[in-house]
Amino acid sequence: MPAEQPHRISLAAATAIVVASMVGTGVFTSLGFQIASIPSGFPVILLWIVGGIVALCGALCYAELVAMMPRSGGEYHLLGRAYHPLAGFLAGWVSVTAGFPATAALMSMGFGAYVHGIWPGINQVYAALTVLLGFTALRLAGAKTLERFHITLTVLKVLLIVAFIGGALVVAREDWSLLSPKSGDMGHVFSENFATSLFWVMFAYSGWNGAAYIAGEMHRPKRNVPLALALGTLIVMLLYVGLNGVMLTGGDWKTMTGTPEVALAAAKNIFGEKGGMWMGALIAFGLLSSVNAMLWSGSSTLSVVGQDSRALCWLDARDRRGELVGAVLFMAILAVILIFTGSFNSVLNYIQALLELSAAATVASVIVLRVKKPNTPRPFRVPLFPIPPILFVCVSAWMLWSQYQMHTKETLWGLATLLIGVLLYLPGVKIRQEDAALVDVAKRD
Repeated sequence: MPAEQPHRISLAAATAIVVASMVGTGVFTSLGFQIASIPSGFPVILLWIVGGIVALCGALCYAELVAMMPRSGGEYHLLGRAYHPLAGFLAGWVSVTAGFPATAALMSMGFGAYVHGIWPGINQVYAALTVLLGFTALRLAGAKTLERFHITLTVLKVLLIVAFIGGALVVAREDWSLLSPKSGDMGHVFSENFATSLFWVMFAYSGWNGAAYIAGEMHRPKRNVPLALALGTLIVMLLYVGLNGVMLTGGDWKTMTGTPEVALAAAKNIFGEKGGMWMGALIAFGLLSSVNAMLWSGSSTLSVVGQDSRALCWLDARDRRGELVGAVLFMAILAVILIFTGSFNSVLNYIQALLELSAAATVASVIVLRVKKPNTPRPFRVPLFPIPPILFVCVSAWMLWSQYQMHTKETLWGLATLLIGVLLYLPGVKIRQEDAALVDVAKRD
């Protein structure tokens, strides 16, 4: 079985993966529902700041863990090392069954929907398939080609969002007093509506851990993984606050309230009718790098699962160049099925609680490992410990409870998925137990 190649991905590419994983449709669709329940600018913009801080707490915790144990796989690898191999395998099983394939399908479908909205003659299913299969072919072409292309796409996406923010500042007559604190705002901040809105803000920030899934393929992972996670999260936080700020101050609240197409409504108010078309094009273009990020980080994660499991060893199948084939094709096939059946929404609902649980358990393992292995070298340490992991776990616990209340049936199906994973683990897993394997990887820095 070919060995991992840990020094192939640059800091710029890893940061681009983090940014592309985070900036999807969430930030362009959730503001309308927030102002419907919180009719004041200051608490709404505070939502995006708080969400960014929580995401940064998670990123810093992952940074400490991955710097200690620099291998690809994300939660699969980290949970297996911190708790028990079964915990890691179950996290990997969630990724295999729906986590990455369903998200890649969702992003592709989102691209198709926006393109169809701009050019109605284009079939949105075929557009989604074209994007998915195109990036699958790019992933199979090799890491170097993929890296250059992905950096270019992500930089262009960031520049387009910055251009939209800058253009809104120049064109629109913003009333910045809308974002200043007012009487009654603190009541909104401590309300149930604020907590519910934070739930969707955290969904928009999901993807802050993107670099953890490719750590074993990165150049100097002990240094670059923490930098990629922190830089990527901070960049997105600034983009989110700026974007929502100009939409709140430049958009028409009446047309934005309660609509999922809030970014389109704001763009039309700021730039005129053509503004909506350009915003749709911006969102569609931005989703390209998001699809690519899911295929890249997802296939890297699934290949590590294949390395450790006899039952799933085909996921680590590679070509003569050592490039991944098995995991990439599996993700593509499953994503194509989801696109045609349209069933990925239900898959995401039932798997979402498991993804949140995996992230919370991984962040909590920072505290566990500080107790269990206090003398283990930590190239990066979480600042202000233990505040970041405690804050993240508390927010995650609330999100899990909310998810259970809103999607009880789907959450129970998620538990059934875990039971299936346990049955697969018993005869088929071959988890690395020796710390020496991790030490060898760390020594290559």
